[in-house]
Amino acid sequence: MFAHEVFWRLPVKRRTIRTSAAARNSHKLLKKKTLRASSKKNVLPPDPDAPAKQAQMKFYEEALKFFQQQKFLRAKQSLERVLEGPSKELGDRAHVHLRICEQRITRPPVPAVKSAEEHYTQGIALMNLGRWDEAREHLDRARKAAPKADHIVYAMAALDCLTGEAESAMQNLKVAIQLRPENRYHARNDEDFSFLQEDPRFTELLYPERDGSAN
Repeated sequence: MFAHEVFWRLPVKRRTIRTSAAARNSHKLLKKKTLRASSKKNVLPPDPDAPAKQAQMKFYEEALKFFQQQKFLRAKQSLERVLEGPSKELGDRAHVHLRICEQRITRPPVPAVKSAEEHYTQGIALMNLGRWDEAREHLDRARKAAPKADHIVYAMAALDCLTGEAESAMQNLKVAIQLRPENRYHARNDEDFSFLQEDPRFTELLYPERDGSAN
């Protein structure tokens, strides 16, 4: 048998690399130091402007509260304090509200509408704009102030007709004619009552002579 054949048959013994206890402890300490160093890197330094930003946010929330209550002068004062803070985002928001406050403060006050005629005039103007709910509110106030004013009741009948309330329109129109019979002839040519043209009650009310009776 040749020498190289003997060498080939010899078993190879596997060896395990062993480390001492001191080496293992040293490895653990090194690993802990690495973790501590990495955790320190993730911790952000405290924001020196944090107290000022909190105060700025407080003034901004206060300004919004006054703004919603339509206390524009006080809202303006709080918004000006917001502009003094470090946050640019809050400052930009404050600028938008500040412009609105200045517009509302400089706007001349709307004169209070008090008399029945003023409510009536405002109601007619709103009817012409198609703002039915607001028009009804003014006409209701006008009628409460002057319940015997036929032109106010007539206007309410026209508004009822424009909004499709046939029963209320007929009732108010009848009262308006009772207060002033000439309203019967006005209603005949009034386009506001076109909704009632096919209603026989409307014809009987406006043309009582056709059946020989008067309302």
